[in-house]
Amino acid sequence: MYLAGSRQGGFHCSAGDRLIESTRELLWERGYVGTSPKAIPERSGAGQGSMYHHFKGKPDLALAAIRRTAEEMRATAEGVLDGPGTPYERIEAYLRRERDVLRGCPVGRLTMDPYVIASDALRAPVDETLDWLRERLAQIVEEGRERGGFAAGLDGEEIAATIVATVQGGYVLARASGSPAAFDAGVRGLLSLLSPPADTRAP
Repeated sequence: MYLAGSRQGGFHCSAGDRLIESTRELLWERGYVGTSPKAIPERSGAGQGSMYHHFKGKPDLALAAIRRTAEEMRATAEGVLDGPGTPYERIEAYLRRERDVLRGCPVGRLTMDPYVIASDALRAPVDETLDWLRERLAQIVEEGRERGGFAAGLDGEEIAATIVATVQGGYVLARASGSPAAFDAGVRGLLSLLSPPADTRAP
């Protein structure tokens, strides 16, 4: 798990850890502008002095929280995409993995925060994580195409972008409708389009 620190170096302090987790929760609930420096220590149970002991201020703490969110998303995706199975099966496992669909994607949610997107520093962990995800998915698609598990004409980068768009768009539709059905339908539709030709499947 990612543990952030200030300019003074890393730390392994429970108070600092609670501050990061509280900031993650508040960013999710209220967005950057709505997350006040007063609310963070109140939520964490740490004192105001503890916050400024570990961090330079709200921007520094928000960056630590966003980095942790991005690192966790990457670790979860890696656990599935680098797992066993054919390229199709690994993509299927990624698309079907357990998610709190109605809560949405923590990283995707950050892309809808105007302040985060306007800040190069705060946006960087989000961009890096999504870029990594698209690149890793593209590699898996190319691997599957070379092995005959996907249609020869598929473009890895385009399919990777489609997978990410299906997941992120599925979250939005599910939250709008109050049901995970739209997310599940998008996943089934994409998998049917990617489904390997019958003669390439293992007996």
